[in-house]
Amino acid sequence: MDVTLTGETLLFPIAGDPIAQVKSPELLTRILVERGVNGIVMPAHVPAAEYPAFVAAMKATQNVRGLIATVPHKQATLALCDFPTERARFAGSVNVMHRRADGAWVGDNTDGQGYLNGVAACGYSVAGKRALLVGVGGAGAAIAYEILARGAAHLALHDADTARREAAIARLDARFPGKVSAGSADPTGYDFIGNATPVGMRAGDPLPIEAEKYERHQFVAECITQPEITPQLAIARAKGCATMSGLGMFNAQADLLVDAMTGARAEG
Repeated sequence: MDVTLTGETLLFPIAGDPIAQVKSPELLTRILVERGVNGIVMPAHVPAAEYPAFVAAMKATQNVRGLIATVPHKQATLALCDFPTERARFAGSVNVMHRRADGAWVGDNTDGQGYLNGVAACGYSVAGKRALLVGVGGAGAAIAYEILARGAAHLALHDADTARREAAIARLDARFPGKVSAGSADPTGYDFIGNATPVGMRAGDPLPIEAEKYERHQFVAECITQPEITPQLAIARAKGCATMSGLGMFNAQADLLVDAMTGARAEG
């Protein structure tokens, strides 16, 4: 990767709290360079309380042309963009924005497509399967939508925030009647199990799913990139389950993110 910093270099911050775990700046910058864009993706450690002011400052900085939001800022970003896409509105969150030529900011959500594209790259399809998804926050709501859009027979949702879970179920049931219900941390009876929470990122975190109940026939997917093999994913692999790590999700959506943050992605 050969980046030459000049006064014309475009900036694409990725904001989170924490941010040290993200692996995306180098990969996304490489894609920009390969596309002939003089730009860099830079990590920004921004606490939630300071995030609206940070976004305002980025909007005022004219060579900031896009912004990526990661945990815990995706839901807050929805209200901070001028024009969220239909995908983003349905998910209730935005993970990437770009500045249009007229100065307005368009927000999109690539999490669902990235997650399921990563699963597909592992040779697995959720079509016709019974799925359990744990976590319906910024990424989880988008992933839940995509699981059903790709033909899952049924999706159960579990979240420690029951109000958030019920709101997600209501939105999904309106679009996919009779195919979504409340679940628990127990993976018994499901073909596909996905973690869409940050639980497992820090040492000492509890298991987000009752992983000791995994069975060999199940596919287990993760969203966390660091550590690459979370404790619950290690259990799944030890039990013979096919798996996707969080890196699988990110690698699958890298081009989607660059398309969105540069404005190359269709708005819809």
